[in-house]
Amino acid sequence: MTAYTTSRDGTRIAFDREGTGPAVILVGGAMQFRAFDPTTRELAHLLAERGFTVVNYDRRGRGESGDTLPFAVEREVEDIAALIDEIGDGAALFGGSSGAVLCLWAAAAGLDVAKLALWEAPLTPEGEVDDGETLEALQKLIANDDREAAVAYFMRDMPREWFEGARNSPAWPVMLTIAPTLAYDTAVLDKATKSPWAEQWSTVTQPTLVLLGEQTQPIFPPAADALVAALADARQQRLDAANHSWRPEVMADALEAFLRE
Repeated sequence: MTAYTTSRDGTRIAFDREGTGPAVILVGGAMQFRAFDPTTRELAHLLAERGFTVVNYDRRGRGESGDTLPFAVEREVEDIAALIDEIGDGAALFGGSSGAVLCLWAAAAGLDVAKLALWEAPLTPEGEVDDGETLEALQKLIANDDREAAVAYFMRDMPREWFEGARNSPAWPVMLTIAPTLAYDTAVLDKATKSPWAEQWSTVTQPTLVLLGEQTQPIFPPAADALVAALADARQQRLDAANHSWRPEVMADALEAFLRE
């Protein structure tokens, strides 16, 4: 059954909670929310069966969660803070793609975070900045309600067949519905370009597992290497996974081993 918490700015955040034991919050990436992401739902079930309290939530603007404008990355951090308050005793965070970077901002903000597990954070190399041009261009497309163009622009650096597959799938109408939230993911990533990672995330001292698929896109290994170098207590692990996706049982094995250390 869906539960709700209220973030600091009054936004209602929807989540599922299951299992008992050490807590872990699952933080989705772009286009992910509970009703649209069976893979993460299955991961939540597996971790709950293995003795964890698992929170799987809809990021703001998606699924059953509300949205309050204007958006800021800090509001999403406050959403995670509200979920941690619901649990009552801190939590580990697992984030996928842009959600992995949101986990870093949550830890840097001083939230009661025990550990971080980060799956294929799509970060551009340090020092490569565009002065917010990517975010501004996406916001213009969204303001003009050109949602297909917004999704295409967001996916422009991904393999073309990924976009074509999405556009020709039954999921496409849902993707268009939540396309405006792609600006939120872009803002999360854009914030990471403002200064060196070791400086921005100097307070992130939690044990951190940086995860990659055995078969992955060229952007991810350099980002993973740089994160391990920048963070105080991080290591990298490769999983039997490909194409920026993973199987629930493979991810559950990796997370269980890391969280029980």
